[in-house]
Amino acid sequence: MTSRSLRAATPLAVPAPGRSGQDLLGGTGTLVLASSIVVLYLASANAPSPLYQTYESAWHASALIGTIAFATYAVAVIGGLLWLDGLSERFGRRAVLLTSIGGQVIALAMFTFADSFVPIIIGRALQGLASGAAFGTLSALMIESDKERGPIASAASPGTGSGIGALLCGFLIQFAPGPTHTIYLVLGSVLLVQGVLVWRLLPDTGRQPIPVLSLKPRVAVPLHARAAFIACAPVVFVVWGLSGFYAALSPALFRELVHGASSWQSALPLFTLTVTGTVMSVALRHVSGRTVTIVGLLMTLAGLGVTVAALALSSVGLYLAASVMAGMGFGPGFQGPTRLMTAGTSDRDRPALMAAVFIVAYLGLGAAAIVPGALTSVGISLTRVAAGLAIVLAVLSAATLATVARVTRKVESDAD
Repeated sequence: MTSRSLRAATPLAVPAPGRSGQDLLGGTGTLVLASSIVVLYLASANAPSPLYQTYESAWHASALIGTIAFATYAVAVIGGLLWLDGLSERFGRRAVLLTSIGGQVIALAMFTFADSFVPIIIGRALQGLASGAAFGTLSALMIESDKERGPIASAASPGTGSGIGALLCGFLIQFAPGPTHTIYLVLGSVLLVQGVLVWRLLPDTGRQPIPVLSLKPRVAVPLHARAAFIACAPVVFVVWGLSGFYAALSPALFRELVHGASSWQSALPLFTLTVTGTVMSVALRHVSGRTVTIVGLLMTLAGLGVTVAALALSSVGLYLAASVMAGMGFGPGFQGPTRLMTAGTSDRDRPALMAAVFIVAYLGLGAAAIVPGALTSVGISLTRVAAGLAIVLAVLSAATLATVARVTRKVESDAD
């Protein structure tokens, strides 16, 4: 996940003498709390997805506005990762986490009382900045609290949160009163409880007198990583583009395939994609980066091919099968390239390299949401747009496969 890559090596500062929050919570408790916060952040980020079509109908907006709201989050996460991720070194981890949770709660409150897309877009920006600022701290807490289970939790939490958020929102829209309010009130309440636990149980780490102006972002690809970056960046773009399309437009597409589909049913493709990706990331954590990358590309190609067939045949069964295959590509398709690109990279150079990686990732995510939204807003059917996007991503995946297989063999042999 983003956080682990950017700040995984950050050591815990020594807390002040006395009974610390770390003593109260323990390693397993810290792991569970940090992982649960990541799950809630991603659940909150994906909760509005099943509601965008409802908002568009109620506020007489085009599909483009909904996808802009989605893409705003992606851009803001990049900003948070690049400019705010180092704030914990200056102000301490607990202060940054509490501020970040506060920002998330404010954003959810804005969604709850929104009467147009303006507060939705502002809230999405706030969500992204708050998430980007905290992901590094949360990753460091997970990995430092348990050297064995921490990295697994770090890889599994984002996909779990994304899938749970979409599916939970769908259930609450379908069965709970106040469909455009309840999901945000539930998530906000849980985040407030997590904030209390952070305040009471986590230690307040030491602070460093770092000038705020020195926290400017570093984006760079070290010389030894450039071949792997050039080969693997298209893979990252494709799999994150696929996830962006699922998060932004798949609920509406599912309703076209299944007329009268309920809100929770329309969230199934995104839930399937993210959970399958999480399972694959954990299952392949000990497999070589090159093999994982190639598996990711092949499964992405298979998923995209079945997607085109499902849309041509208007088959919901095939579409759900495509979601499973795409998920099997999404997890490895990000994990493998990340491992290859960071092989042999020092702790000092890794944040700048990962900043470059995630710029590619979120560009793919944002583009795959905005472009279909723009096309559907001018009258092109969502089914045709989805099929076209699947074909474009499949062609890019196929064109990348041979280069990845050749270049990554050399990368792994050099690393060995």
